[in-house]
Parts: sequence; C-alpha cells; structure tokens
Amino acid sequence: MPIARCAMLSLIFAGTPAFADESHHSHPPPEKLGSVTFATTCSKAAQPKFERGVALLHSFAYASAREAFQGVVVTDPSCAIAHWGVAMAYFYQLWEPPGPDDVRQAQSEIALARAPAAKSARERDFVEAAAVYFNDADHVPHAERAKAYEAAMANVAARYPEDTEAQVFYALALLGTASPADRTHANQKRAAAILEPLYAANAQHPGLAHYLIHAYDSAELASRGLPAARAYAKIAPSAPHALHMPSHIFTRLGDWDESIASNIAARSAASREGDIGEALHAMDYLVYAYLQRGRDADAERVVADVNAMAAISAGNFKMGYAANVMPVRLAVERRQWIAASTLTPLPNSAPHVAAVVYWARALGHARGGNPTAAEADIADIDRCVETLRAGHNDYWATQTEVLAEEARAWRGEAAGTHDEAKRRLAAAADKEDAIEKRPVTPGPVVPAREQLGDLLLALGEPANALREYQAALALAPGRRGALNGAAGAAEAMGDAALAKTLRAQLADTR
Repeated sequence: MPIARCAMLSLIFAGTPAFADESHHSHPPPEKLGSVTFATTCSKAAQPKFERGVALLHSFAYASAREAFQGVVVTDPSCAIAHWGVAMAYFYQLWEPPGPDDVRQAQSEIALARAPAAKSARERDFVEAAAVYFNDADHVPHAERAKAYEAAMANVAARYPEDTEAQVFYALALLGTASPADRTHANQKRAAAILEPLYAANAQHPGLAHYLIHAYDSAELASRGLPAARAYAKIAPSAPHALHMPSHIFTRLGDWDESIASNIAARSAASREGDIGEALHAMDYLVYAYLQRGRDADAERVVADVNAMAAISAGNFKMGYAANVMPVRLAVERRQWIAASTLTPLPNSAPHVAAVVYWARALGHARGGNPTAAEADIADIDRCVETLRAGHNDYWATQTEVLAEEARAWRGEAAGTHDEAKRRLAAAADKEDAIEKRPVTPGPVVPAREQLGDLLLALGEPANALREYQAALALAPGRRGALNGAAGAAEAMGDAALAKTLRAQLADTR
C-alpha cells in the first residue's frame, strides 16, 4: 500500500543510517596493495603491518584496514599511531558519514592513541587531526567537522611538506569536503595539484592513483584522469575497487567498452572475495555501459543475475542503490513503460533509493497511457523528499526533487499541459546540472536535459530539442538516447549531414 511508504522508511533508518552498514564501505583485502611508506616510531616488526593497513585505507578496504591496525597493536602495544589507523578506518570520506556506533568506536581509538602519547610530534599531529573530526560528533554536524578536519590536515601538510602521506591525506580531505554544487571543482583541482607531482614520483602508490580518479570524476576534468584510471587496476590488480574505479573516468568520457571490461573484472573479483556490495556497484556501472553500447541482452542478463541474488541487504545504501536502479535503467532506458510501471522498491530501501523506483513507476504510468495512476507514485516521491529534508539530507533531497519534477512533467504532458511540462523539465534540468553526482552512481537514469529533448522533439520542436540534446551530451558524452534523439531532431530539421554524423557516432559508440 503506497500510503506513507517513505515515512515508514524513515523509521527504519532512524538511528541506523544505511551508510552505517559495514559492507557499504568495505572492500576485501587485495593480494597486491601497491606501495606505501609511512614512517612511524613503532617496532620494526610492526612497521610493515602498519603500512599494509595504510595501503588498505587508500583502497577503501576499511574493515580489513581496521583488522590490520589492530594486528599492529598486538605486535607492538606501544604503537599509539596504530589506534589512529583504526579510527581512520571509520571515516568514510568520499561516501556517507559514519553512523553513531562507528563514531563511538573511533572516539575510543582516538583516546587510546592519546593515552600513551604517540612518540613523535608528527604522529601526534595525525592523531589530533583525526580527533578534530570525531570530537563532539553528537553536537556538531558532519559537514562542519569534515571542514575542521580538512583545516587540521592542511596544517599537518604544511608542517611536513616532504611527507607524502601528510599530503595524500590532506588531498583526500579536500575531496571529502568538495561541494557538489561547486561547478568550478575548486577542491578537486587543489587536490589534483597536490597529487599529480607525488604520483609522478610514486607510481605504485594506491591512494595517489585512486584519489586522482576521484578528483577528475567530472565532465570538466575527466580526460585528465585517464592515466590514473589506466594505472590503478595495475597497482592493485586483485582489488575489486581498484578494478572498478577506472570506469568512473571511462563513463564520463563515454568509453563504454573500457567501462565494460573494467566492471566485468571488478564484478568477478568482488564475487570471488564475497564482497556483494562491490559486486553490485560494478554490475550497476556494467548495466549502464551495456545499455549505452546497445548490448541490451547483456544488460538483461546482469539484471537477471541481480534478481536471482538472495543476499541483497537493501538497507545498505551501496547495495540498495545498485540493486534497485538496475531494473529501472533496463526499463526506462529502453522505454518499456509497462515494465517500468510495475517496479517495486526492495524492502528497507533508503528514501532516496526508493524514490528512483517510484519515479520509474510514474514515468511508466504517464508515458504508458495511464497518467492518473502516476499520481500515487508522485505522492510517494514527495514523501521521500519530506523524509530527506526532515533528516537534513539536503543533497539527496534536491536530487529527489528533480525526480518529482520530471514525473510531474510527464504526467502533465500526458494530460495535455505541454507548456507546463516543458517548464517543469527545464527547471529539473537546470537543478540537476547545477550539482554533481555522487560516486555511487554512473549518472541519472536519464538526464533531465535529455528528457527535455525528448519532450521537445515529440512536440514538434526539433531545433529546440537538438539544442537540449547537445547540452546533455556535453555533460554525458556518448549516451545512446541523447545521440539517437539528436539524430532524429537533425533529420526533422532537414539537416541530413548532421544527422549522418550523429548516426555515425551512434554506430561507433565505443
């Protein structure tokens, strides 16, 4: 029953946010981690174990990093900086904030790191910087504490300018506080300026390659990320996350075959490691790339594999997002409106995840000839927005508002209110273009601006449609729907040469 579905979800998530689920953040330890040098005052026997823990941190293998640092304490109980490592493995800087239990564990580790006072000023500086983030977590919002940590790491980096790890952790802090609304990508550029020269001198460092990919994960900067994208998998070839991460750059550039190869490898490695979250994450990027490449049957097989999986914990944000959105991509990208209208969110899905499914249902009903039925789906999306706003999750609330506007536009179009539909989709496109996507997704199922092109083309406005398609392709090169729509618009305008060029691009989509 649709009534209060997102309200019910809010009760499920109250006090136990999806991001607190361990497997959302963890990647199993790879056989090859790359090369990290982090000098400490710990015993000679503990030093390589400590550096292994740092390497695991840099590949976001958080649970395994904690185990590694805990092993360092067993080897050398006086190694206070190892407790810093355990605490840092609860700090998921490029994902979502740690949950309350994680914060409490980290605070305990910071206290242990302080109690026997780290033996060097440098080690104490790393500990105190981490403490800035975890202190007063019950009273100070995550974003404020993350900015304070960034400032603390800026001081550490300035104090130790020749220390690679000080610079790398500072660059990561910059990425962690980058605003999704900053289309100048100022923090990303600052981080890249730190990382690039270090990477030139430390080609086997996993964090340098990894964080450069994240720094360049935008339409503006993606081409700069190709060297790191092609190197990270070689630095840590057994790590599922290292095998997947290059596809962030390949997706931005529309290099679909490279994205497919990257995610096939990542899915296989994650499955071997038993990392369901990372496997599903790779599968989502894989479905997206297959659809852009026109390999619909392959996309169908991946979705069938997801539907056959029994161990999906949708309350885990990473798992829940991928598992819910893949069937949505399959139906909506291919305009199978009846199939879209029958989709249902997995139990315990987060509000911003469930909203994607309600959006697909709304489009399925509106574009499939039953706009009245879309009303209930739109109401569900609205309730998800309310839940997210009440929880101060403004980023996802804004993204969900975009979905609501799109759904209302298509419902209105089906009811004959064409001008209103155009206004709503234009507003949705402007709002969507103003904020960056999160790393969990390769992009919107169908960008709002591409949908606006579809609407304008259907309304007999090919020149306006072409303009919107071209704007959509500037942000998401190689998208099959936008290329096909742009070619159709060019043909309707009588521009045979442009249509031929676009059809050739469509046929040659990598």
